[in-house]
Amino acid sequence: MDPVVHFELPCKDRERLARFFETVFGWKCQMLGPEMGEYTVVTTAEQDVNPKGLRGAIGGGFFLQRPDMPAQFPGIVISVENLSASMEKVTDAGGQVLGTEPWDIPGVGLYIAFLDTEGNRSSMLQPHPAMA
Repeated sequence: MDPVVHFELPCKDRERLARFFETVFGWKCQMLGPEMGEYTVVTTAEQDVNPKGLRGAIGGGFFLQRPDMPAQFPGIVISVENLSASMEKVTDAGGQVLGTEPWDIPGVGLYIAFLDTEGNRSSMLQPHPAMA
């Protein structure tokens, strides 16, 4: 099985996007310079341990949108302890929760999608107690 080891999100304003994810989820962002294409490295956990019963934590990055680059789409799901509180944080930080009620995925947890400050669609999952 090939595990997920990284994620990337396109953006027009990487400082604004970094501020959003730092505020809502406590992630750490490192802005790289022009020699690295203005890439932003994202750390989502202090170390790769078993947080919340997951098999391991992944990191990711933000890349500046370019008109000559195809398929600039994100693809992540973020595990949260309290979905209601996280939905409020998304809104308070300038994002938009998509829908009003989370979807209960049987045997998995509560799920809802959101748009961050750059219009990227991501989602949050509060695992059922048996999954946490």
